[in-house]
Amino acid sequence: MSDAAKLQDRVAIVTGAAQGIGAQYARALAAAGASVVLADVLDAAPVAAQIAAAGGRSLALKVDVTDATSVRAMVEQTLARFGSLHILVTNAALFGNLALKPFEEIDSAEWDRLMAVNVRGVFECVKAALPEMRRRGYGKIINIASGTVFKGTPMMLHYVTSKGAIVAMTRCLARELGDSGIRVNTLAPGLVMSENVSANPAWKGAVLQNNIGSRAIKREATPEDLVGTLIFLSSADSDFITGQVVVVDGGSVMH
Repeated sequence: MSDAAKLQDRVAIVTGAAQGIGAQYARALAAAGASVVLADVLDAAPVAAQIAAAGGRSLALKVDVTDATSVRAMVEQTLARFGSLHILVTNAALFGNLALKPFEEIDSAEWDRLMAVNVRGVFECVKAALPEMRRRGYGKIINIASGTVFKGTPMMLHYVTSKGAIVAMTRCLARELGDSGIRVNTLAPGLVMSENVSANPAWKGAVLQNNIGSRAIKREATPEDLVGTLIFLSSADSDFITGQVVVVDGGSVMH
């Protein structure tokens, strides 16, 4: 089967799809044949227009993943527009604009805000998507973590902790949902030079070069590097895989 037909007749939701890696995920899923809902607190209409211009099907929705009502409405609008839901990519997270700092300088409000988006947001989205996937007896949930979980990366304790929670959540969900035909896996990128990351001074100079130097494949990572793994985890090719973490970082982490 060609990549363009791999997800034919499938419907996907991508959270945090208005820019950066999330936008690339959405474009890739559409190019593989899926109808894609782009959910974000920001305006995802420009990305939806790109998908439409390329001949794809998409719907841009304003969604706050920390708001259970907003997330339920996201699923309801997806079903109203496309009639089903097969794939959920829980990409929405706070990262690109974070300042690196010692953990004792992270205040409680910042900790809580990040955990609400990065952890509870995933919980809310999976919970909202579950009834339709369970009704169909099939679903693919791709949670997005980070290679930092396996490094114990310093200076961003709240972020790394939140992504460790995603790995744990994925394993628990895979156990609970396997009998319902729902596969739950984690895609864990390394440092990817998306728009926000590239614009953040914290990720320039020696920090970036040290990160690249830790890789077996020594170059910057781009959102396009994640596409093959995303499509694999979204497609029938991975139907006997669940509860796993796939790190895509050029061989910095080997776990």
